[in-house]
Amino acid sequence: MDAVFKALADPTRRLLLDRLREHNGRTLSELCDRLGMARQSATQHLDVLGRANLVTVVRRGRERLHYLNPVPIQEIEERWIAGFDKPRLHLLSAIKNQAEEYAMTDATPSVPDYVYVTYIRASAEQVWHALTDADLTARFWGHHNVSDWQPGSPWEHRRADGSGAVDVVGKVLEAEPPTRLAITFEDRPDAEMQREPSVVTFLVEPHQDIVRLTVTHEKLPDLEMLGGISQGWPAVLANLKSLLETGDVLPQAPWEMSPAHR
Repeated sequence: MDAVFKALADPTRRLLLDRLREHNGRTLSELCDRLGMARQSATQHLDVLGRANLVTVVRRGRERLHYLNPVPIQEIEERWIAGFDKPRLHLLSAIKNQAEEYAMTDATPSVPDYVYVTYIRASAEQVWHALTDADLTARFWGHHNVSDWQPGSPWEHRRADGSGAVDVVGKVLEAEPPTRLAITFEDRPDAEMQREPSVVTFLVEPHQDIVRLTVTHEKLPDLEMLGGISQGWPAVLANLKSLLETGDVLPQAPWEMSPAHR
C-alpha cells in the first residue's frame, strides 16, 4: 500500500488518474495531448502508477491503452472509510453527483470501457477451467456458463437456482486456452428491450505461481449497464479468487455477484 500512497502523492499522477476516470482506455499520445505533457514525463508517471497497480495497460494491436484500476483505492476505502461514516459520505457524494449532472450542458457522454485487474494464486490452466466449467461458474458466479467454448459457438448464462432460466446469451469470439477468452453479452431474444451486444475479454497472464487476470468489458450500451457491471465484476472476480485460493466462495447472494443482469 506504500506504493499506492507514493503514487497518489504527486498532483500530476492524480491528474492522470482523473483523465482516465473521465475517459478510460487512452493511449499515451491522447494523455499527453490532453495534459500538454511530454511523452517521457507521462511515461515516467504512468510507470509509477503501474507499479502501484493503479493503472493497467491493455495492448490492442500496436496501441497500448491505459485503464484506471480502482482496486487499490477500493482497498483503502474498505480499510479506513467503510467501517466509520460510509452512509453519510455516500449521501454527500450522491448530492455532489446530482448537482454536477444538473450543471452539465453537453449531450450524453459516450460510455467508456470497463477494465478490472486481479491477481490470483493459481495456474493459468486452473483459471481457464474455472471460467469455462459450468459447475464452477455456478459456484463463484451464481450462474452456469454453458458452451463448448469454441470460436463461433453460442454460450448461455443459466441461473444456478434450479430454474434453468437464462439471463444472458452470447457468442464465443475468441478462445485461446488457457490465456484468452472473448465472448459477447447479449439480451435474450424475448427480452423487452434489446440492446447492442457488449464484449467481455478475459486475459490470463501467468507469472510463476500467480496469474494476472484482466477483464475488459467493451461496447457497453449505456451508463446504467456500466454502473451495474462496476458493482458486479468485482464481486464475481473476488469470488473466483477466493474459490481458487481457498476452495470456498465468499458469503454473497448469487444476484449480487452477476454483472450480467444489472
